[in-house]
Amino acid sequence: MAEDVVKSLAQSATKMLPQEEMAEVKRKNSNLFIGIPKETSLQEKRVPLVPQDVELLVNNGHQVMIESKAGEKANFDDHAYSEAGATIAYSREEVYKADILLKVEPLSHNEIDLLQHRQTLISALQLPVQPKNFLQKLIDKRVTAIAYDFIKDTSDRFPVIRAMSEIAGNTSILIAAEYLSNVNGGHGHMLGGISGVKPTEVVIFGAGAVAEFAARSALGLGASVKVFSNNTSKLRRLQEGIGCRVYTSTLQPKVIESALRTADVAIGAIRSETGRSPIVVTEEMVKQMQEGSVIVDVSIDQGGCFETSKMTNHSEPTYELHGVTHYCVPNIASRVARTASYALSNILAPVILDLGEGGGVDNCIKNTYSIRSGIYLYRGMLTNRYLAEMFNLPYKDLDLLLAAI
Repeated sequence: MAEDVVKSLAQSATKMLPQEEMAEVKRKNSNLFIGIPKETSLQEKRVPLVPQDVELLVNNGHQVMIESKAGEKANFDDHAYSEAGATIAYSREEVYKADILLKVEPLSHNEIDLLQHRQTLISALQLPVQPKNFLQKLIDKRVTAIAYDFIKDTSDRFPVIRAMSEIAGNTSILIAAEYLSNVNGGHGHMLGGISGVKPTEVVIFGAGAVAEFAARSALGLGASVKVFSNNTSKLRRLQEGIGCRVYTSTLQPKVIESALRTADVAIGAIRSETGRSPIVVTEEMVKQMQEGSVIVDVSIDQGGCFETSKMTNHSEPTYELHGVTHYCVPNIASRVARTASYALSNILAPVILDLGEGGGVDNCIKNTYSIRSGIYLYRGMLTNRYLAEMFNLPYKDLDLLLAAI
C-alpha cells in the first residue's frame, strides 16, 4: 500500500510540471502581386475586380496593379482604384510583370507575347475555340493557367458560370421587353400581363440556370411561360427552383411548332457540353411565328439553337428575318458590365485570398481542390485531357505532377 501512495504522489508531481502546449499549425501566408490589364476583346466591358475587393486584397498585404482605364467601361474610374490602394499603371508592359494576371477574357496573341515565364494566369478558358498555336504559345511560356469558369465552390458547382447564367437569364427577358415595346420599333406590347389583357407568351428552350432565371423574370412580370428540354431531371429541378408549376415539355417538333405560333418571345438557352448547341427551331418554324415577335438566342456563342440565328454585336444587336426580331449577341453579361463585374469580383477576390493564405499558387494548388479544378496548364504542362485530345498534344496528370514536387 505504501508503494501505491508513493506512486500516486509521483504522478501528481508529474502533472504539476510544465506541459507542452499543442499549438495550432498555421498556414504560411504569401504576399501576392496581382496585375489587371485592360480588356482588349471586342465590346468586353467587365473588369475582374471592383475597387472594394481591391481594397480587401491590399489590406491583406497583397499588391494590386491595374492598367489605367481598365474599369472605365464598367464605370469604375482610376481614382476609385487608387483610393482602394491599387497602383495605376500607364503601360501594359508594366502590368504584365505581375506574378498573377487576372483577366476577364482569354489573352490575345499579342498579349501572350507580353507574358513572363512561369507566371500565373487566371482568366476565362474558351480554348476549344482557339487555334492550336494559341495553346502552344501558352505552353512555351511555361505558365500556370487557371480557368475561373471551371473553379468549383464547396458545393462542387461552378460559381462563375452560375452567376453569369443568372445575369444572362434575367437580362434576356429585359432585352425582349425592349424590342416588344414601341421604343425600339416593336409592336407596342408590354412583356407580362395586366388585368383583362392576354399575357405575353414566352417560350424557353433549355432548363439550366439561364432558362431558370429567364423563367423567373418572365413569370414575375406576369407572362405565360413554356419551357422545353429533353432533360427531364433539369425540368423538374427548374420547377422546384421557381417554386411553381410551369408548362414543360420535351423537345417534340410538333409541340414546339404549336407553342411558337402564339409566342411573343422565344429564348434560346441550350448549351452543349462539348461543341455546338443543337438547332431545335427550324427556319420553317420561325416563319410561322407572329410578326413582331422576338427571339433572344443566348446560346449564340455556341452557334445558337435557332436555324435563323447569326451572331450580332452590341453596336448592331438585332436583325429582322421573316418578320421576327432576332437578338443574337454573345456575352450578354457585358450589357450590364457593372453588375457582372461585381458578380465576378465576389468570386475571384476570395480565390486570390485563398492563394495568399495557402502560401502561394503552388502550395494552394496542392491543398485546395476548388482551385485545382480550374487548372488546364501547370508550369507549361497541359493537364486538361479534353484539350490534349482535341489538339493532339501531350497530357500530364495534375495529381501526379503535384505528387512529384
